[in-house]
Amino acid sequence: MSTSSHTVPSTQHAPASPEGAPRRSGSFGSLGPVGLVLAGGISVQFGGALAVTLMPRAGALGVVTLRLLAAAVVLLVVCRPRLRGHSRTDWGTVIVFGIAMGAMNGLFYEAVARIPLGPAVTLEVLGPLALSVLASRRAINALWAALALAGVFLLGGGGFSDLDPTGVAFALGAGAMWAAYIIFSARTGRRFPQADGLALAMAVAALLFLPLGIAEAGSRLLNPTTVALGSAVALLSSVLPYTLELLALRRLPAHTFAILMSLEPAIAATAGFLVLGQALSATEAAAIALVIAATIGAVRSQIGRGKVPAPAPEA
Repeated sequence: MSTSSHTVPSTQHAPASPEGAPRRSGSFGSLGPVGLVLAGGISVQFGGALAVTLMPRAGALGVVTLRLLAAAVVLLVVCRPRLRGHSRTDWGTVIVFGIAMGAMNGLFYEAVARIPLGPAVTLEVLGPLALSVLASRRAINALWAALALAGVFLLGGGGFSDLDPTGVAFALGAGAMWAAYIIFSARTGRRFPQADGLALAMAVAALLFLPLGIAEAGSRLLNPTTVALGSAVALLSSVLPYTLELLALRRLPAHTFAILMSLEPAIAATAGFLVLGQALSATEAAAIALVIAATIGAVRSQIGRGKVPAPAPEA
């Protein structure tokens, strides 16, 4: 979501919107890039908790299909992206973004169908953490990533030997796709105005998963209650967070964004407690404190250098 070679230098400024393109970020932009990322994280984790309650109705792949389809419809209607005027490279970027997005969702939902939400997110976040170390050009960011990693493992109880190995594998695969998502979200944001690229990528992901969802859930996908819950999951887990993150990545380096993703296990643990009744232990609370401390340190180290730099446009 994948190596440092994909991350462009952060010393240049983000490009302005193309001439004549409407600016639709509105009040979202007033949150600042860090606020956008945090708001997206809260939304996606509470959406994930809701999705767990929906799985008995439609299965993991059925929930993913509902989520992606509903999100694609909303984004296509709201954004009305232009299909003409884009280069072959633009289309290649948005297609890969859609594939990464769909794979990230599918692997994660297969994971939470087998292991608890907190450990699943804890394992998944290893992908962005690895990216933060590989992409960063400052030694201090490696230190913050290491501190966050310690919190991640502490949140997992110091080990994952009691978890379903298949679920663990799915969660780690979701983490790798999350790293790819970070890279291609940034690239798509630079090549398409506002959230147009996101809408197109979401449509790609939805089309890829539609046959899988039909094969697993069949007619259950048409149940009105299931559709309504799936739409709510789409809003919380896809439309809001992906839009906020795409806008944030216009002004935030990919490696800083990746370190901010260290907050995800803490947010997931809170959502699990409030929605699923999963209580926090003292160890989990300590892990959350470590993760938050690492995140604050990473953000302050960037802000301390002046204006938070943005990724430069691709050639």
